Amino acid sequence: MNPAKLLALLLLLLTLPITTHAASPSYVPEMEYLRLSPDTQLTPQQALSSNQWQLLPETTPNFGYIRDHIWLRFPVSHPELITLLEISYPQLDQIDFYLMQNNDVIRHESTGDKKVFSERPVKHPHFLFPFQLQPEQDYQILLRVETEGAMQVPLRLWNNRSYFEKASIESQLHAGYYGILITVICFNLFVFLALREPVYLLYVLSTFGYLILVGSLNGITYQLLWPDLPAFQTRAMLLTVPFAMVFTLMFSRSFLRLNRSSPMVDRLVLVTIALNLLVAAITFVVDYSTGSRLTVALAIPSCLLLTVIGPLQWAKGNPQAVYYTLAWGALTLGSAITGANKYGLIPNNFITAYGMQIGSALEAILLSLALAVRIYRERQDKVLAREAELRALEARRSAELRLMDQALHNPLTGLPNRSSYEMRLSELVQANACKRFGIVVIHLNNLNSVTKTLGHRNSDRILELASKHFNAVIRDVPGAIAIEQSEIRNFYLASLEPQTFAFLVNASQAEAAHRAVLRSIEEVRYPMDFLGMQVPLAPQLGVAFYPDHGADASTLIRRAVIAEGSERARDRGIAYYKPARDSYSADRLTMVSELRHAIDNNGLALYLQPKLSLKSGTIDGFEALMRWPGREQPVRADELIALAEQSGLIKPLTRWVLQEALEMRGRLRDLGFETGIAVNISPNNLREPDFAVFVQRLMQSYHSHTGGITFEVTETSMMQDPLNSLKALNSLHAAGIPISIDDFGSGYSSLSYIKQLPASEIKIDRSLISDLSDREQDRVIVRTTIDMCHSLGYTVVAEGVEDEATLKLLEEMGCDLIQGYLLTRPLPFDEMINWLSDQPSRSRISAS
Repeated sequence: MNPAKLLALLLLLLTLPITTHAASPSYVPEMEYLRLSPDTQLTPQQALSSNQWQLLPETTPNFGYIRDHIWLRFPVSHPELITLLEISYPQLDQIDFYLMQNNDVIRHESTGDKKVFSERPVKHPHFLFPFQLQPEQDYQILLRVETEGAMQVPLRLWNNRSYFEKASIESQLHAGYYGILITVICFNLFVFLALREPVYLLYVLSTFGYLILVGSLNGITYQLLWPDLPAFQTRAMLLTVPFAMVFTLMFSRSFLRLNRSSPMVDRLVLVTIALNLLVAAITFVVDYSTGSRLTVALAIPSCLLLTVIGPLQWAKGNPQAVYYTLAWGALTLGSAITGANKYGLIPNNFITAYGMQIGSALEAILLSLALAVRIYRERQDKVLAREAELRALEARRSAELRLMDQALHNPLTGLPNRSSYEMRLSELVQANACKRFGIVVIHLNNLNSVTKTLGHRNSDRILELASKHFNAVIRDVPGAIAIEQSEIRNFYLASLEPQTFAFLVNASQAEAAHRAVLRSIEEVRYPMDFLGMQVPLAPQLGVAFYPDHGADASTLIRRAVIAEGSERARDRGIAYYKPARDSYSADRLTMVSELRHAIDNNGLALYLQPKLSLKSGTIDGFEALMRWPGREQPVRADELIALAEQSGLIKPLTRWVLQEALEMRGRLRDLGFETGIAVNISPNNLREPDFAVFVQRLMQSYHSHTGGITFEVTETSMMQDPLNSLKALNSLHAAGIPISIDDFGSGYSSLSYIKQLPASEIKIDRSLISDLSDREQDRVIVRTTIDMCHSLGYTVVAEGVEDEATLKLLEEMGCDLIQGYLLTRPLPFDEMINWLSDQPSRSRISAS
């Protein structure tokens, strides 16, 4: 395992237990203690009746190394929940547990680490005493503890289930810790077997010593390795500390090469090794308490010595000393905390309980990193020494060429990428400033659908085949310019994006061979043959010209992309860039800002164009037409609407128009003109989910105008989204809004669909009216249309009437209303009032 990953795992292990302990449903009771000399023996009743009981000042009993034995007593709160007593220090010789009720012993358990492991009430490294209590009863627990080691009794009362949930998590964390040390041991053992260097073996023995030491402190070794040998457990506790210190000191000498770099420090280390061996021997002849004190007392200065060695060697420039200093700093601090805790100098908590584990794990990982760095540096020096300078330069050159090739080509198709295309275009412009070039973009509209149908792998294969096919076709296009040429490959096509390609042509040569260019375009648009299928990629082409549409590569490509994305390209497969249709130009963006300002500040105006009833000879209504007065460059109404639709301003614009039309109709009524006003509605409005609701609320505010405002929707716009358009129009019709179908005859709508619309009026498009007097075919179409609409119950309006002959023909055909310049151009409100006042009977126009 990577040492860095081990370090991250350790940090996780060290943070999790804190949270786990804090969240456990348990408590530490308030205790009283009775301290008695070893020769004083009392029964539980005698101990309870003693007048020498004292309140324990700390949360956890910790008396350090004492010969006396200790009695502890405390009540059990919440007997209905508490079912377990835990003593989390496994190095206690004798523990007597008494469960008392009314000064009577109702349960007694005796255990300790001088008894075989199987005699414990619960087979667990800690001392656990389970019990069952009756609710609403008073219970008291009495403990008698004696030990030759450190007298500390970290106890806690638990609910049985909660404790074992906590213990399960702690077991996993301990397993992670031991896993870290075992991984470090195995890794360095394998390195030793491969390299036969003693330093790795010494490090394995040192880490193994800490593994056994921590396992003994936690009671794991007693449970797993020698559960029937309590005497051996006691001996192991005394020997593991000097064992770990001896091999650690030996490893440090070898790792830092002290015999060469610091002979005096080396001798001091040898003396410390000898002292640890001496203490290990003494533990066989002294009692446990004395041996434990000696081993801990010598371990602290030994760790301090190991810690001091690191900075001294670091100051002398030893590169290994950096890792060593950090490692032994962590271990020394952890060991010192554990030692101080054993002497009773600091209280029990997570850090004091796990100080040795934390320090040893950090030390193991950091030194493993140091050994790995050492291996790397030694091997790297040897490799670099053997490498020839020429080979290094050649390798570097090859790598640079590969990187340049990758940076300039698409990884899937191998075609030159955008950077290559832009560089080639810039070269052409600089070298041939007087020539015209065509920048052509090909976008595969259907590739996403192909990917969803056949999957990414097949889609990639199709893209590869398409790129080869397109490159071959474009090579034969008159005036095609190679983007990249070499002895191995010739590319006429570049890949701008995964589904967008581009190529360059000499504009003069391409225009001179128009038919050949069209044939090539048809070949590009032909479906791809893949696995026996004809896969349509629906390519669209956009063309921009240098210098007509730009002087730099970025601008030309951008404008070719704009042409490719236009409606004309979608309809015909190819489109040329037209500045007037560029909704992304700077002038267009400026116009959008000005339009937003005009809408917010009432800078627009509605002009009225009258509609004449041919039966009554009176003005039957008006159509409100948008105008933008006050501009230096006038904007046509259709351009204004297109700009609003592209910029998202159609919603506030339509709402302004509706309110203005209602206000204008109110003024007409005040002047005695009871006529309606028609307003054009964008297909974008019909797709707004709240449009019908807005209109209903607006008409409620102007309830006297119900039926007086007609919505005109074009035939073509409804066919863009027939279902939603029909739904929206039905909602408007239900709100009392008359519907008129505008520009009828200019689109390709279905009569069955038109029949479903809640419309009451059909307006024949001006394209059929303008040549009515001259074209027999138009007369047949218009007459048929009028008859058909009348049979379906529609009122028919003819737009674009500009002469008396057309008017007479429409009267003969039975047309209901006319609208056009024959009556008047669209006029502002005040001028329209004056025009109406000048007409006989306000409205009569002779049709004869």
